[in-house]
Amino acid sequence: MRKITFFAVAVLILLGCSPKEEVCAQETQGAVVYMTKEITPEALINIYKALGVPAEGRVAVKISTGEAGNNNHLKAELIGPLVQLVNGKIVECNTAYAGSRMNTEDHLKVIEEHGFNTIGGVDIMDADGEIKIPVRDTTYMRYNIVGKNLQNYDFMINLAHFKGHQMGGFGGVLKNASIGVASRNGKTYIHTNGQSEDYTKLWDYIQPENQDKFLECMANAAAAVHDYFKGKVLYIAVMNNMSIDCDCNGNPTPVALKDMGILASTDPVALDQACIDLVLGQEQSADNDVASMKERIESRHGIHTVEHAEKIGLGSRQYTIISIDK
Repeated sequence: MRKITFFAVAVLILLGCSPKEEVCAQETQGAVVYMTKEITPEALINIYKALGVPAEGRVAVKISTGEAGNNNHLKAELIGPLVQLVNGKIVECNTAYAGSRMNTEDHLKVIEEHGFNTIGGVDIMDADGEIKIPVRDTTYMRYNIVGKNLQNYDFMINLAHFKGHQMGGFGGVLKNASIGVASRNGKTYIHTNGQSEDYTKLWDYIQPENQDKFLECMANAAAAVHDYFKGKVLYIAVMNNMSIDCDCNGNPTPVALKDMGILASTDPVALDQACIDLVLGQEQSADNDVASMKERIESRHGIHTVEHAEKIGLGSRQYTIISIDK
């Protein structure tokens, strides 16, 4: 059974430890996940700095640009100062499903509508093709298929918006690295657990009995991207505007959960696990529908993505949260 260091988490949050304080180093167990309850551009920069790993070289900032009609995505004004601080470029790939981001021309229109073109360059990485990169687990996938322009970067900041998801149960940094970095054909390859690489046949192979295989492929693809950068990846999750539906849904279920803050880690498994635990650990209330998020995650067996990511060595589900708030 997984051991969660709840006592250490509580102590550190109450102490309000700085990452540099010796007491924090003595008390932490498992992976370190930093947290701030503030959701501001300044807080985003502070939690990036708390990780202590400067983004260097050609920096890709991976976000979800959000489907047209969905207003829950991370806003340009929130992430802009961080993108500019690291001299980064926002990166995305086109979708495999029919929608406003399925082709590059339409996707660029959504990017403009959402204001991302105002804070720096934006690169749709599969606009000019795709490449294959190695995977750790070859049970279902022989490789991972990602946007060709991934090879133009030395470092990645995985900047995810934590929320529910219609197929994966939840969307965090693991999904942002896997489905998010995959090309249209790569998304199909993951969703169909290695049965098809043709995005025009996406729905021909998706079957409910293959759900766990799909989740394992997501974890595997996330590990492939991490390995491609030789670990030069930082993971940040913003917990605001949380619906049970993904930002890829143009007509999502209304937001029904309270904003919680921003979390960050060098361990994507610990980070996604911490986000899940924080959301599901809240009390149900009229303005905080924890039950609907729990049902969404459990009905899709979403935790299995995190389980498999740990199994293949991408990270640890044991973690300690350290608050960076004063």
